[in-house]
Amino acid sequence: MKLASNRAPQAASRTSAITPRTPATAVRAQRLGDQLYERILNRIVAGELAEGERLPSEARLCEEFGVSRPVVREALSRLQADGMVVSRQGSGTYVQRRPSQDLTAIAPVGSIADLMRCFEFRIALEGEAAALAALRRTDEDMERIEGALAELDRVIEAGEVGSEADVRFHMAIAQATRNKIFETSLRAVAGQAIQGMHVARSMSLKRSIARMRKVQAEHNDIVAAIRAEDAEGARAAMRTHIDNARARVLTDSMEP
Repeated sequence: MKLASNRAPQAASRTSAITPRTPATAVRAQRLGDQLYERILNRIVAGELAEGERLPSEARLCEEFGVSRPVVREALSRLQADGMVVSRQGSGTYVQRRPSQDLTAIAPVGSIADLMRCFEFRIALEGEAAALAALRRTDEDMERIEGALAELDRVIEAGEVGSEADVRFHMAIAQATRNKIFETSLRAVAGQAIQGMHVARSMSLKRSIARMRKVQAEHNDIVAAIRAEDAEGARAAMRTHIDNARARVLTDSMEP
């Protein structure tokens, strides 16, 4: 099934191969690359491409989906960054990891590439926010953060997903930086952040209550470092937590 694209006739394609990419063509390649990323990911999840199996060649993917090589390379680059595939010099690209089928059942259609980008952004943004919160938090901030943590304890014991409670926890830490830009930046990606949290927490909840408690232990580590005014510890704990959330979305093998 071909992707929607504005691929030019063959003669024009030969010309474009030696023409520098403009910002518009780069954006178009990224958008189509995201679509192709999700098509290939869906095949991996469904088992149509098994772990260890070689993906079709770039030329074959171009032909099958009616896209250019830059689009294929964009998709493969994202899949490789997310650990789904691995490139072997002179041999091709192979499936490295198969996510749970829950991923495509829970995540909104067409959203997975953007969710992964949001996790990457949050690792950088919220790692620094946690470090600043540890240095600048007031007693009132600490009360707000610990209240959000207690609410997360409640939703876990109640067997709820708790995405909104999770957002409140992360927002309370951003507020404790005493820098409105951190709070504004987190609000700007709140829609995608909530989706990412919902997918990660839903998949953990389906797996086991033990995994949800492991997630909460990561939250506890963040709060403990902020309480102790340990900026480096808070940064590391937050970055580890969000990177683990990203990994929990993309693999079904994390324990428990």
